[in-house]
Amino acid sequence: MTNILGLIVLALVIYAIVMIIQSRAGTAEKVLWAVLVVLLPVLGLIIWALLGPGSPLKR
Repeated sequence: MTNILGLIVLALVIYAIVMIIQSRAGTAEKVLWAVLVVLLPVLGLIIWALLGPGSPLKR
């Protein structure tokens, strides 16, 4: 069960990094978001989904 959760988190982190790289945000903002998502995977993904480039709350 732990392995499956780990794989799901890994897939979400990879997805988030790809989306961050493809966003229209500036380079510094992309780097900061990518570092946040990599260092704090679960919390970083939640924060990125809520406040990151293209999030509904920033529109």
